[in-house]
Amino acid sequence: MKFNTKTIHGNQEHDKAYGSVMPPIYQTSTYAQTTPGGHKGYEYSRSANPTRTALENSFASIENGTHGLAFGSGLAAIDAVMKLLKSGDEVISTNDLYGGTYRLFTKIFEGFGIKFHFVGMENASNIESYVNKNTKLIWVETPTNPMMNIIDIKATAAVAKKHNILLAVDNTFATPYLQQPLDLGADIVMHSATKYLGGHSDVVMGALVVKDKDLADRLYFIQNASGAVCGPQDSFLVLRGIKTLHIRMQRHCENGKAVAEYLKKHPKIENVYWPGFEDHPNHDIAKAQMKDFGGMVSFTTKGNNYEEAIKIVEKLKIFTLAESLGGVESLAGHPASMTHASIPKEEREKTGVVDSLIRLSVGIEDEEDLIADLKQAIG
Repeated sequence: MKFNTKTIHGNQEHDKAYGSVMPPIYQTSTYAQTTPGGHKGYEYSRSANPTRTALENSFASIENGTHGLAFGSGLAAIDAVMKLLKSGDEVISTNDLYGGTYRLFTKIFEGFGIKFHFVGMENASNIESYVNKNTKLIWVETPTNPMMNIIDIKATAAVAKKHNILLAVDNTFATPYLQQPLDLGADIVMHSATKYLGGHSDVVMGALVVKDKDLADRLYFIQNASGAVCGPQDSFLVLRGIKTLHIRMQRHCENGKAVAEYLKKHPKIENVYWPGFEDHPNHDIAKAQMKDFGGMVSFTTKGNNYEEAIKIVEKLKIFTLAESLGGVESLAGHPASMTHASIPKEEREKTGVVDSLIRLSVGIEDEEDLIADLKQAIG
């Protein structure tokens, strides 16, 4: 089954009761039993719910995995992965990552005795020098948030396999339409399903997908024991969103390219970060491991002027100044004061998250309207 067909039919079946084409929303917390332990596969909705099961099956299908898990948020999904570890374990993470992930790692799990190394991973050979007997996990974002750095998943997987280390890839920016990390050697794929998978800015959810049953069983245990699951209504919404993922991503990519090329020619713009440019670092790797280059674009104004950046995002009319990304509508954000504010300034700026950086989530509107909006805001 090809990808576009998988988004609609992958691992799905019609409702057994009445043949409903879409899975019903099973808005229930519990299920009748004929005798203690005698049930039809469901006993309590924290452990499993038929609507959530349909969504988890879809997650597995579109990522070419065997097991999918749905959580109450992307951070809840990351939290479950971290709970595979114990005190004394070490994690190698990319140094340019979502601020919420950085906060979870440093403010929560460092307190439980887990050590984190934040490393520039644009060259996979940089990773190996941080590996030791305590290293249990490599955490990758690609493209990274918000600098759009590209990490070679296959080369990173080779390092992980050599040392028997788990490799987890946050695939939120690329989505499985553009990139499938399990096929490139990753052990775990994570999504903030709030973003492109849901696609309509109306739900908060996280996802994990794996191929290994033992690893899946460990994560299912953590999911059930910790309880950070999503509800059936949210499951229904994300499953509905996935059915149009392929056509939405085509337009995100088309508009992202148009916006990036416009910004690159603008005399008031210093740098534009978009992996589709031939002079983007690791462009060739992006071209090899991604189907297209996505709808996320970051840029800086000349002079690294904080006030200028704030003025631009406040003047935008079609781009909405807001947290998050990946919805049908275009969004703009100022990472230094919004998504990455939890990262200390000196650490942020080492990776390029300067005060003039603006991040765009380019939506599926008419590209001429989007460019006209940027033109009037930048001047």
